[in-house]
Amino acid sequence: MSLDSAGPDAAVTAPAAVLSGRVLVVDDTAFNRQLLIRLLTTIGHEPLEAPDGAAALTLLRDPATAPVDVILLDIVMPVMDGYETLAALKADALLRHIPVIVISGVDELDSVVRCIDMGAADYLPKTIDPAILRARISSSLGQKRLLETIDRQRAQLARFLSPQVAALVSSPDGEAMLAGHRREITAMFCDLRNFTSFSETAEPEEVLGFLRLYHATLGALVVAHEGTLEHFAGDGIMVFFNDPVLQTDHAARAVRLAVDIRERFKDLAAEWRRLGHVLEVGIGIATGYATMGRIGFEGRYDYGGVGNAIILASRLSGEAVAGEILIAQRTRAAIDVETIAVEAGERKLKGFSRPMQTWSVPAADGAPGATTAATAGDAP
Repeated sequence: MSLDSAGPDAAVTAPAAVLSGRVLVVDDTAFNRQLLIRLLTTIGHEPLEAPDGAAALTLLRDPATAPVDVILLDIVMPVMDGYETLAALKADALLRHIPVIVISGVDELDSVVRCIDMGAADYLPKTIDPAILRARISSSLGQKRLLETIDRQRAQLARFLSPQVAALVSSPDGEAMLAGHRREITAMFCDLRNFTSFSETAEPEEVLGFLRLYHATLGALVVAHEGTLEHFAGDGIMVFFNDPVLQTDHAARAVRLAVDIRERFKDLAAEWRRLGHVLEVGIGIATGYATMGRIGFEGRYDYGGVGNAIILASRLSGEAVAGEILIAQRTRAAIDVETIAVEAGERKLKGFSRPMQTWSVPAADGAPGATTAATAGDAP
């Protein structure tokens, strides 16, 4: 199929501020490809070429090929036509973000609509006006750069927020969720026993080094169990499940996370015990409804919740002895029967008018915690 255009010598002086990029020309006619390549070079882009859709996909998937910014795609081609190529591109998670401008002699309205519906960024006739082509490529490049910036900012945001909250902030439904909503969650609090005495006797650099290792260890476990980290506060952390991402097994996830934290912390505690510091964790878990959303003030917001379940989890954490995991009655009822939990009696907890039934998740050796002789001395 031939390409009617303003000709290879058409004046298309590129403006000084034009966006430049790598543009792949996919057309079965060598003359058309060369004409477009010359035009793209004049505009200021780096062109690549492929004679059909199959060759284009092979080129794009080749690790040695530098990233392509825009694809100019013909429709009528042998081996794999433009429709098939467009469908394959949009089905590939690594390629679907590349803008595709269809340039074809097939000017029927049905073809135009079909390509746009399939995800093409634009549809141009083969009678190309160089200025229009330059503008359409520049527009597609601008949109691609914007999406790349958003993805980069989302990745950077995830370094400061839980991955779930970072995704929520940049999602279409994010604003409504951040404004506030009510949901059943399972909250988990974990803090250290004997941390105050450790801070008094250890050097500040030792305390900071320990906290960094402690936070890194617990943070990796929180991510692995898909919990939402509400905050680190010195030696304590708060994590909740089932928000903003729904999880039908949120109570069981919280208990599994707590068990893994206790097991993983044994290695950290053993290292510091050799230096004369006895450190252990105490964990509390509770399930119930809470109002979740944005908390804070203009310029500094956190994502968190308000509800009795959160308060109860905090109080249970404070009540737990070293190495103990205390869970509330509702959490015990929600977890699977295979999870071993033993009654820990009723506890009179600050802020609650009646005693609360509690359960303890024993360690592998059957003890309630790693160091049952210790107390919850540093609990808030």
